[in-house]
Amino acid sequence: MPEAKPAAKKAPKGKDAPKGAPKEAPPKEAPAEAPKEAPPEDQSPTAEEPTGVFLKKPDSVSVETGKDAVVVAKVNGKELPDKPTIKWFKGKWLELGSKSGARFSFKESHDSTSNVYTVELHIGKVVLGDRGDYRLEVKAKDTRDSCGFNIDVEAPRQDASGQSLESFKRTGEKKSDTAGELDFSGLLKKREVVEEEKKKKKKDDDDLGIPPEIWELLKGAKKSEYEKIAFQYGITDLRGMLKRLKKAKVEVKKSAAFTKKLDPAYQVDRGNKIKLIVEISDPDLPLKWFKNGQEIKPSSKYVFENVGKKRILTINKCTLADDAAYEVAVKDEKCFTELFVKEPPVLIVTPLEDQQVFVGDRVEMAVEVSEEGAQVMWMKDGVELTREDSFKARYRFKKDGKRHILIFSDVVLEDRGRYQVITNGGQCEAELIVEEKQLEVLQDIADLTVKASEQAVFKCEVSDEKVTGKWYKNGVEVRPSKRITISHVGRFHKLVIDDVRPEDEGDYTFVPDGYALSLSAKLNFLEIKVEYVPKQEPPKIHLDCSGKTSENAIVVVAGNKLRLDVSITGEPPPVATWLKGDEVFTTTEGRTRIEKRADCSSFVIESAEREDEGRYTIKVTNPLGEDMASILLQVVDVPDPPEAVRITSVGEDWAILVWEPPTYDGGKPVTGYLVERKKKGSQRWMKLNFEVFTETTYESTKMIEGILYEMRVFAVNAIGVSQPSMYTKPFMPIAPTSEPLHLIVEDVTDTTTTLKWRPPSRIGAGGIDGYLVEYCLEGSEEWVPANTEPVERCGFTVKNLPTGARILFRVVGVNIAGRSEPATLAQPVTIREIAEPPKIRLPRHLRQTYIRKVGEQLNLVVPFQGKPRPQVVWTKGGAPLDTSRVHVRTSDFDTVFFVRQAARSDSGEYELSVQIENMKDTATIRIRVVEKAGPPINVMVKEVWGTNALVEWQAPKDDGNSEITGYFVQKADKKTMEWFNVYERNRHTSCTVSDLIVGNEYYFRVYTENICGLSDSPGVSKNTARILKTGITFKPFEYKEHDFRMAPKFLTPLIDRVVVAGYSAALNCAVRGHPKPKVVWMKNEMEIREDPKFLITNYQGVLTLNIRRPSPFDAGTYTCRAVNELGEALAECKLEVRAHQTSASQGSVRRPLTVSLRAGQHQCGFPESLPDGDF
Repeated sequence: MPEAKPAAKKAPKGKDAPKGAPKEAPPKEAPAEAPKEAPPEDQSPTAEEPTGVFLKKPDSVSVETGKDAVVVAKVNGKELPDKPTIKWFKGKWLELGSKSGARFSFKESHDSTSNVYTVELHIGKVVLGDRGDYRLEVKAKDTRDSCGFNIDVEAPRQDASGQSLESFKRTGEKKSDTAGELDFSGLLKKREVVEEEKKKKKKDDDDLGIPPEIWELLKGAKKSEYEKIAFQYGITDLRGMLKRLKKAKVEVKKSAAFTKKLDPAYQVDRGNKIKLIVEISDPDLPLKWFKNGQEIKPSSKYVFENVGKKRILTINKCTLADDAAYEVAVKDEKCFTELFVKEPPVLIVTPLEDQQVFVGDRVEMAVEVSEEGAQVMWMKDGVELTREDSFKARYRFKKDGKRHILIFSDVVLEDRGRYQVITNGGQCEAELIVEEKQLEVLQDIADLTVKASEQAVFKCEVSDEKVTGKWYKNGVEVRPSKRITISHVGRFHKLVIDDVRPEDEGDYTFVPDGYALSLSAKLNFLEIKVEYVPKQEPPKIHLDCSGKTSENAIVVVAGNKLRLDVSITGEPPPVATWLKGDEVFTTTEGRTRIEKRADCSSFVIESAEREDEGRYTIKVTNPLGEDMASILLQVVDVPDPPEAVRITSVGEDWAILVWEPPTYDGGKPVTGYLVERKKKGSQRWMKLNFEVFTETTYESTKMIEGILYEMRVFAVNAIGVSQPSMYTKPFMPIAPTSEPLHLIVEDVTDTTTTLKWRPPSRIGAGGIDGYLVEYCLEGSEEWVPANTEPVERCGFTVKNLPTGARILFRVVGVNIAGRSEPATLAQPVTIREIAEPPKIRLPRHLRQTYIRKVGEQLNLVVPFQGKPRPQVVWTKGGAPLDTSRVHVRTSDFDTVFFVRQAARSDSGEYELSVQIENMKDTATIRIRVVEKAGPPINVMVKEVWGTNALVEWQAPKDDGNSEITGYFVQKADKKTMEWFNVYERNRHTSCTVSDLIVGNEYYFRVYTENICGLSDSPGVSKNTARILKTGITFKPFEYKEHDFRMAPKFLTPLIDRVVVAGYSAALNCAVRGHPKPKVVWMKNEMEIREDPKFLITNYQGVLTLNIRRPSPFDAGTYTCRAVNELGEALAECKLEVRAHQTSASQGSVRRPLTVSLRAGQHQCGFPESLPDGDF
């Protein structure tokens, strides 16, 4: 552990307890944790031992109002698979973050040596609203842990004794403590201040730190909305809030201006529109809309509508700027709401790309997202890059519309790593490779031989334009002067010495800054001796070849300037002639020319080309003779690009690249090759080797499977690097799949074996085309393919195998990359059928009576199992089936019973037997074929009285082989014979027809109904019912009315319940009373009203309180009170809500109890029937 844990101390008692502990405050420079109170005596010293991933859990603190609070916790990184995500919560789920305010700040640090994460929560200038329960949550992939703590906020404390001493002051100008008289007025003032502070503290305690506008919102809200508002504004002391609201006893006044106000809050996705609607009592009243206190004017953005008494504000194309508080004012009345604009997920359009750069280069890593102004998070190797750290580091952030750019002005080796961009809708990553820059010498400086007063020029070319350097002569740095000029243009460095003198002779060296490299050359001073020369002298060529490799041979790099200065002597002055090969060269202008002077002839090539290579001859003549000299000019260049660049094979993350050497090596041997690759569609090439590669076959690794790549090759010789070769055809690194999994034998017969397996664990970007099955006889090494074409499904039956042989099987996956590793059975399989007892798998719908209508098909499929193939027999009542009506088809796995058109005669019990040798299994299937029933018989009008008639009939002779579900009764006036419905599904064989018209005569007819419908024909009454016009006098019976009134009484009380959190629960009881009692449900003596969480039902005195998905907050004492004018009754129970247990060791999961009650049935101990009006 990085630090020792302090042992728990025992709390001091009596006078020894330190009273000043709460007064201590942390210094301003580094706020520390608030002092913790000592634990009680009975607390175990090991109670604070860390558990889970916490080395040190956050401690509960007590802090005074206005001071800072710091909570510290330590997390063990060894227990976590990855960098953890830290979240702080207030209460249950109010997450603290950047939107919590500037007072809340969070700090994380990591000790890499001990792998311990230290997290801190800083709350500046705490207020009473900050007190409550908090929670710290740590999450890393599948690992999650959390712990809680409490922050208690107290009013500022003052030492009473200290106040008294400070309050006593002495009068007089002297500062001595004994001088002057005591002044008690200061003490009296202090008392007044203390009293005011106590009153203020009491008021603050009553307010619970909740702003006044939230109190007004709570006063006007329904009780069912209290919890929602509390969670929305971070109020954790719900009990204190409810007590304060109960004391206030606010009477909600009905608004005079508004009949419907705005909802407390609205939410809309960014870019969509939303409508805010209110209804006013008077359509002529003026109305104004405000946003954050500023009046809203009509525009294309804000549209006002008046529809009757409705006033509608439409906000089009909502942006984050519309996330504000809105209010509407009618005269002196206002109503408020808040609009929350939700951002859509930010998608990554163009991801980051891998980059390979050198130290000191400028690097821009850019990503394009789908939304402008979106928030993105940059991370390097799992650590977030912030703007605060960018001032210390060498990077900065830039936004350009939808593009977000991370810029390194001067990259260093420490900047290499894996960079990641994370949005709320996706993420991408790329690798930045930083290499030390290597300097290449493209042109070395050459030795010079210069005559007196001539100019000496040393020139070299390096690969980097930014490289500077110094010139040295014999180890001493050369400084510029009037004769010496030092220049640096691009990649060229020059040292020019004018008017060369003998003292300029020596060794000259150029040293590039920052590189262990030096280029050296020698300056030779050519002395001219003046001697007496006779007037007559034959011509003479004085040839000096600088940088020669052989006698009279000069090597020049293509593109450089060549000047061959040949000194000529002779008297009279000779005539010089230049020849290239056998052709005379006389051109004096152009790229290749001849320059003549009195004692010198020069051959100049401005920019050497490959065609200039050859043997040059200079011939000088005068009357005394001639002289000749030959110079072999060799032009060297960078080689041609390599040829036939191609990919020969690929793997999961590798590819083999092959090429042919270049046709022309540039005059210098090819020393090696440079290889580059890029993703197809990208313009950024990545070097794969910095040292030249001498072979013509290269293996490229660390590629991403499924991504298209292109590669190219450069040839390198002593002169430089060639142009790039042609790109390879786009190729994709891809590999065969892993071996198939869980290869098993599903079935074996005398000549076949059925195999099953699961797909490979790794398929890759190449997918899988299918599987090949192979088998091998035991003792042999020859694998025989069972299928030539790959099979797509994960199963195959190998046929035509020798009976009794022992055979090994294996399966390989095949895709575009080839065959996978084989999955082989551990043991050989003996090809012999295994006997399996017969078993009928009777479907669920055939386990009860199977009902079909006459004329429909009977198609029964009954699966069975058994090996070898069992014998299947169908019988009906012990007799064979009628094959003219019933068709039976039997396969190896099922049997089909088929009747094309069912008849009543097909009803009955059918027996199915499946037998293998002496093993047998049977099943019974009951079939009933039904049709419509016949009409009722003997329909008669039995009695007529007043406007009523009693009709009776008898059941039909044929019920259609089905139960009769009811009768359909109609009536018709004898005059019109128009039939009208009287009863539907009448269960009895009689009915009373009422409300007949006096003076009419009626016929009646009855249809029979069963599951097939109404009978085809009705039974018509043989006689009629004639309604006579005789007077009828009704004489009511005299009886004494019974008094059914009674006080409420609970027939079935409430029972204490224990439920599991998240599963709905119901509390049931039964009450009786007349008049019908008023029922009120209460939780913890508070009435439950319009709360969507609770559903209250009252069905004939059976009372039910349904609680939807209860949580531990819903536990408590529930009371049911029934009241009428004769009294009241109470029933109570306790509800305990336990946390949901997901342990795998539990055999079953408790389900919520569902009570179903129907009239006329006894359940839950309720009476079968109740008198009318009793509950």
